[in-house]
Amino acid sequence: MAIQFTDQNVSEIIESGKPVLIDCWATWCGPCVRMSPIIDEVAEELGDKAAIGKYNIDEQNDLTAQYRIMSIPTILIFKDGKLVERLAGSQPKATLIEKMNALI
Repeated sequence: MAIQFTDQNVSEIIESGKPVLIDCWATWCGPCVRMSPIIDEVAEELGDKAAIGKYNIDEQNDLTAQYRIMSIPTILIFKDGKLVERLAGSQPKATLIEKMNALI
């Protein structure tokens, strides 16, 4: 299951050293809602090899401000605590799996 990223846990998870994928989303965003099951599937498929989850921009705002999230869905991908990729808009599962496998 996908992690629910919050302002309290997101920095610690990013700094964990393992690859991290964060889906920045909101409940009112249609494309975000359609991405939700894809994020869950990616999290299930990759298991403990990576931290995969969702960050609700309406409930949390540290990451939103830090990375200047202006449109959603936005996918942030981290490796060794550093942002290595930023994807705007809905993404197919295969793309997300491919990008994460390249970091594992």
